[in-house]
Amino acid sequence: MTLYLKYRPQSFADVVGQDHVVTTLEQAIQCDRISHAYLLCGTRGTGKTSVARILAKIILTKGIADEALKQQLAKAVETGSLVDLVEIDAASHTGVDDVRDLIEKMQFTPAMSGAKVYIIDEVHMLSKSAFNALLKTLEEPPEYVYFIFATTELHKVPDTIQSRCQRFLFRRVRDDDILRRLQYIADQEHIKIDREALRTIARHALGSFRDGIALLDQLRSLEKITLADVTERIGKSSLTFMEEIVRAMTERNMTEITNVVRRIEESNVSADLIATDLLSLIRTHMHQAIERQEDPAPYLRMTETILGALKNIRISPVPALALEAALLSLCTEPTQTPKLQQRSSPLPKLVVPQDPGGTAEEEKPASSPPVEQAKTALVEAEELTVDSILRHWDDILQGVHPPSVRMSLKTSTVSGIDDNTVRLTFSSAFNRDKVAETKASRTIEEVLASIYKRPARIKCVLEKDMKMTNLGPATDLVEAAAEVFGSL
Repeated sequence: MTLYLKYRPQSFADVVGQDHVVTTLEQAIQCDRISHAYLLCGTRGTGKTSVARILAKIILTKGIADEALKQQLAKAVETGSLVDLVEIDAASHTGVDDVRDLIEKMQFTPAMSGAKVYIIDEVHMLSKSAFNALLKTLEEPPEYVYFIFATTELHKVPDTIQSRCQRFLFRRVRDDDILRRLQYIADQEHIKIDREALRTIARHALGSFRDGIALLDQLRSLEKITLADVTERIGKSSLTFMEEIVRAMTERNMTEITNVVRRIEESNVSADLIATDLLSLIRTHMHQAIERQEDPAPYLRMTETILGALKNIRISPVPALALEAALLSLCTEPTQTPKLQQRSSPLPKLVVPQDPGGTAEEEKPASSPPVEQAKTALVEAEELTVDSILRHWDDILQGVHPPSVRMSLKTSTVSGIDDNTVRLTFSSAFNRDKVAETKASRTIEEVLASIYKRPARIKCVLEKDMKMTNLGPATDLVEAAAEVFGSL
């Protein structure tokens, strides 16, 4: 059995990332206000079918006092063998005759349960005549009949159908939620995988649990899954190309932009993802400009250009061409457009010229170009080594928050450095997971970047029977507890 099917949610408590849907349905069930028709809509892999089956299980076992029979029915729903649960793929049953046959069989009372539930997946694929045939039954269904529709394209479902259903919109799942689910599955299946590899898989999934778990399933045969293994199968990370785009746009080097776009095509990275990441970057710095009470208009122009490109990417037969045209157009705009500048931080920064109006001061030569300043900072920065980490250890700890993460970090050992990645070894899985959590690890990486003036990453590994190292004495638990609870 594939990992996605094995770890498919079997109860509302297992559903991740759709709290607004789960909470509403649970309240309706508790108040005995279950509707006869539901419409679940959202992008692929967000849990629509899983929630439909969970809801069907609750409806079909409702009111059954015999616990053994109730468990038997629940098991039959999970395996898809219950005759009172009918699942239909509208993509292969689009005609009006299919719907008429369904309505005719609907007149028969349930065989084993007190209800009959019809789950119709990709309901937008039904023909117009099929929808019309369903309307009357949907409005006045038999008392024991319930419909649960699922669709990825809500706009194709007629308003007359939508108005007769309770509609629930499923959100795109956050990368952090996918990451936690992948880590849980990897732990349960004893799959050895690097944290960075998991992050890359979660990011590549684009909000879909199914896509992320499917890729993990594909790689599970490897002895240990590394970032390189993931990259070989899905191509380079979009962030790698983002830095190249930033550099090219900072220098207004149109030749380099065309070269970068060509490499994006060759590496099979989605132009859609590149444009989305660029929009996120622009938005972050637009918010910062607003906080500094600066004019956000230049960022708005960039946003408009990239948004237009994103629409064209999704309909273009050559998506990379739409991206390339947008980037080139930004390079040819006047200087008041925000410039992209490469910095010595993990992500590129957007910098707005101080005088966009074209005054005389604008013509004065700068003391040193921004790019040269960044290079100088890199040259003068201290080398990232185990010894230098030990020298700055107290400074690193002081910069890490909250105290609970700092306490876990104190228990670690710096066991090596590879390509600006600091390897931290832990004797406790709890402390390792606390530091490896996305928010905590990013905080530590930001502290390292501020000290060493370059992007730095951490990698958390577990080692049993760890020996003491020159990081100092073991953490005093009384002192650590006072530090944590004293800050509350």
